[in-house]
Amino acid sequence: MPDIAEARPSTPRAAPGDLRVGICCLLFAAIGWGLNWPIIKLLLRDWPPLFSRGTAGLFAAAALFAYAAGRRDRLAVPAGAWPKLIGLSLTNVFAFMGFSVIALKWLTPGEGALLVYTMPLWATLLAWPLHGVRPGARAILALALCLVGTLVLFSESVTTLSGDKLPGILLSLAAAVLFALGTVAAAEALPMPPVVSTAWQVLLGSAPMVALSLAFEAPDPSRLTMTGFAAWAYMATIPMGLCYLAWFGAVRPLSPTVASTGSLLVPVIGVLASAPILGVALTVQDFVALALTLTGVALVIGRKPKPA
Repeated sequence: MPDIAEARPSTPRAAPGDLRVGICCLLFAAIGWGLNWPIIKLLLRDWPPLFSRGTAGLFAAAALFAYAAGRRDRLAVPAGAWPKLIGLSLTNVFAFMGFSVIALKWLTPGEGALLVYTMPLWATLLAWPLHGVRPGARAILALALCLVGTLVLFSESVTTLSGDKLPGILLSLAAAVLFALGTVAAAEALPMPPVVSTAWQVLLGSAPMVALSLAFEAPDPSRLTMTGFAAWAYMATIPMGLCYLAWFGAVRPLSPTVASTGSLLVPVIGVLASAPILGVALTVQDFVALALTLTGVALVIGRKPKPA
């Protein structure tokens, strides 16, 4: 079959203009999510993880609904769309954001990121049986470069993974596999305006986080500092809102494999951003990882589409 950027035979190929928009959406989502890794560490000094992400998600959903209402989009969910909508909410939001942050109870952020961002591997494997999109040589090379870059970035974390960290390992891998499944499924749009679809997914994925937090984390809203509030406001507007909107906008024209491979920019951006935000010193290892990952991403997002 054709290379990775080609859609299923029954699906029309995306126009070059749509591909450019998809690439811009992918880069926006990767940068926004990447910056969130060090920024959320500032927020976690004040609030527990599920409460931080869940409340930010509820605010983001409310803002997206308000924006959609201002555009006069229909906010109701078509009757037949509920099962898929709930499924995508659980995979793309609750599992991806929730499982990955709970895993940090057992893992360091580096270890968690290493495992969560195996997602492109799972997306590539799932897209083949589910959609018949078989990865070509270019896709395999790109994915290999990105995964090697991620391993270089977190090589010290790899050597410290041990049996007592098993719950965190399983949660991180579950987040990766479920987000990959949601990414592959999101290639077929829900019968709803994109902003409305995103708002519902963020709402349905964030509400369980808040409920679980109130039951098990005992959050204290009064502990929020000005720094924590700035971090929360960033997470509520960018990673939990605009980045999800951009991500769903990227998946359809680029294909799940290309979009998920591009997402490997996220941990690299997170590490590089940790230097100015958290005062973490960068190393040669960081720049080697960046070069490998950027090369792999460039292979897939820089591929010119073949004529239809």
